Amino acid sequence: MDEMFIQAAAIIVAIISGGIAIFQILLFLGFPYGEYSWGGTYGEVLPRRLRMMSLPSAILLLVMGYIFLIHTKVLPTVIDLPTHLLVWVITIFLGLNTLGNLASKSKKEKALMSPLSGIACIAALFVSFFGVY
Repeated sequence: MDEMFIQAAAIIVAIISGGIAIFQILLFLGFPYGEYSWGGTYGEVLPRRLRMMSLPSAILLLVMGYIFLIHTKVLPTVIDLPTHLLVWVITIFLGLNTLGNLASKSKKEKALMSPLSGIACIAALFVSFFGVY
């Protein structure tokens, strides 16, 4: 498979992960986007305990995107990580996350987050299958 297409798929995963990380930071800061997360159960502003979970989520999302970028050699790295295994773990997570978003009771979450996580999952699958270096 052409390396350029594999790298493009990794960049898509990283951009979507980065965008959702920004969303998580906004939730952490108390912005009124709660209807797009947690099934919309908590209304516009998440309760403090859930907002506190958004910051680690944002960091994890950024790390996920970074792993895809170093796995496909979009970014150089000096750290020797088992990226092949990590890419598969993240891909499985994205698949489960997509299913969770599709099952959400929140129409807003379902309409926005399902396509984002679905596109990221498809791009991640592409990298997982064809991005072996």
